[in-house]
Amino acid sequence: MTMHLTSIRLIGMVHLLPLPGAPGYGGSRMNILDRARRDAINLQNAGFDAVLVENYGDAPFARTDAGKHVTADMTAVVCALLQEIDIPIGVQVLRNDIDAGLAIAGATGAGFVRVNVHTGAMQTDQGVIEGRAHDTLRLRRCIDAMHVHILADVFVKHAVPLAPTSIRNAVRDTVERGLADGIIISGSGTGEAADLEDVRHATESTAAPVYVGSGVRLETLAETLALAHGIIVGTAIKTGRITAAPVDPDASKEFVAEARRLIG
Repeated sequence: MTMHLTSIRLIGMVHLLPLPGAPGYGGSRMNILDRARRDAINLQNAGFDAVLVENYGDAPFARTDAGKHVTADMTAVVCALLQEIDIPIGVQVLRNDIDAGLAIAGATGAGFVRVNVHTGAMQTDQGVIEGRAHDTLRLRRCIDAMHVHILADVFVKHAVPLAPTSIRNAVRDTVERGLADGIIISGSGTGEAADLEDVRHATESTAAPVYVGSGVRLETLAETLALAHGIIVGTAIKTGRITAAPVDPDASKEFVAEARRLIG
């Protein structure tokens, strides 16, 4: 599916249940697929521009290689979702397995990937993760995945940079030297609000689309969309605002309706 980032303003999260091999795996691939299908359909029906599929249930996460089994299971899920919904699908393989993400997106026709550490180095709960923009950009070309857009976090959540630098410099490096197609600014953790000054600095530092990747709620939509090109939302549209819960259809529709009113 051909997509353009300029048309993607609202991205809804499909947080997968634990996959086979994860400590929390419940013993049924069908349950994983059924839940993902319901969430994706609810997000499309609510009016989201795209969905992002993530192996959220697989904690604790591998640092950079989630394993061939994760790639296989996520490919199967994305293929199934592409038969169910008409909006673009993105892929993130946690923690930072961008090779798997690109492989899945390239093979299935998914439109974008999210990579937590694309340039620089971050101290994370999985240890030190170093950006591999050089390898990632060449892999994308090598495996015929040039249709896949790369959305890269800058100062990603659950992490701190090893080398202190300004967010402006980090954004410029990620886009101009790392050749990311879009930037993501998040808060300190899942569901935590991003610092709007960081968002402002990011948007002032690049012409690439800037997305806010965590903590956006109905109450903060206006101030967020005044600064960012788009948002990635999960927790705020889940049942009970619990990240691991299913997508709440009513909350999703309310969220999108308000966002569309603000976007105009």
